[in-house]
Amino acid sequence: MGSLGPTELIIIFGIILLLFGAKKLPELARGLGRGIREFKDATNEISDEIQNADYEPKQKQKISQEQQQAAEPESQQSKNPEEAGEKA
Repeated sequence: MGSLGPTELIIIFGIILLLFGAKKLPELARGLGRGIREFKDATNEISDEIQNADYEPKQKQKISQEQQQAAEPESQQSKNPEEAGEKA
């Protein structure tokens, strides 16, 4: 059971042509193309959501770490004037 050869593909195409006729064949091909495109778009959208879901928690952690680091110098600055006032 290998892949389909050129003879088999011609036979299959001939049977499809006999079943649906020459007028319906372009419509069937368009519908098949649209279905494949929608499937690809959906799979790309899902993979993007999965990648973004992995990225967002890391990004939130980075932002929270940056906020903590930004808050630390402010708290140290508020302590320094008190220490300076006590020394003077």
